[in-house]
Amino acid sequence: MGDFDTLNKKLFPYAYNILGNIEDCQDVIQEVLIKFNEKDVDSISNQQAYLIKSVINQSLNLKKKNDRERQQKIILPEPLVTNQGEDKIELDEILNYSMLVLLDTLNTKERAVFLLKEAFDYEHDQIAEILDISAENSRQLLTRAKKKLKLRKPDTTTPLARNRKYLAKYVAAIRNGDIRTLEQMLSDEIQVLADAGNKLQAVAEMTSGIDDTVKLMTYIFEYYQKDLEIKIKEINHQSALLFYRDITLINCQIFELTPDGKITRIFSVVDPDKLMKI
Repeated sequence: MGDFDTLNKKLFPYAYNILGNIEDCQDVIQEVLIKFNEKDVDSISNQQAYLIKSVINQSLNLKKKNDRERQQKIILPEPLVTNQGEDKIELDEILNYSMLVLLDTLNTKERAVFLLKEAFDYEHDQIAEILDISAENSRQLLTRAKKKLKLRKPDTTTPLARNRKYLAKYVAAIRNGDIRTLEQMLSDEIQVLADAGNKLQAVAEMTSGIDDTVKLMTYIFEYYQKDLEIKIKEINHQSALLFYRDITLINCQIFELTPDGKITRIFSVVDPDKLMKI
């Protein structure tokens, strides 16, 4: 069936697109593989499909548990670098960051159906078999999911090279205190979502509107970031700013931009546990 690294590479995107947490994904995959190796695997006709189904369902169960136990109002996915050729992960199958955040507006079944159909191109009959539902129920869940997501489906189709230019302009503006340029770069629908985890406290978990966003981001830069090194990277297929103190990553900000360079969302991950693997 293959070694652990090969199986992990195949199974990881299914778990990550549901859970958004690397450690949880690794735990799920390891548990599934341990149980699989304890079985009479020769009796399983399609072993890969069996493993994918097991990982998906285990991930859904853990997602439900995590959602019940969550204490923070805002929990953002753990960021993944997607432009450094990670050979243990199928990076093309990892959803972009904005979509992962948006998928949290769906319930777990809607999320699973949407992912399997839209990200992995499964047929409804296959989805029904994996989730133990009918094909018609799968279609209904997909319709419901699309209706919910249509309310604010992110447009992240701008070439990353162009987004890097926009972010370089943003960094220059914030370093120089150029309020007018910052205001021009933000869309009217701008939101900043921050996840500091359980060890730290965010200055603000959610901020919206141009004026409040400019005040927040300039305040954070002046009091927390002006002495940090800033690097522009690709995180979950979107342009991001990484703020370093020496070699320690302090903050990862993932940007959602429109094709004309307007910033519509800033996802700010400060939780040190979610920054360890970048």
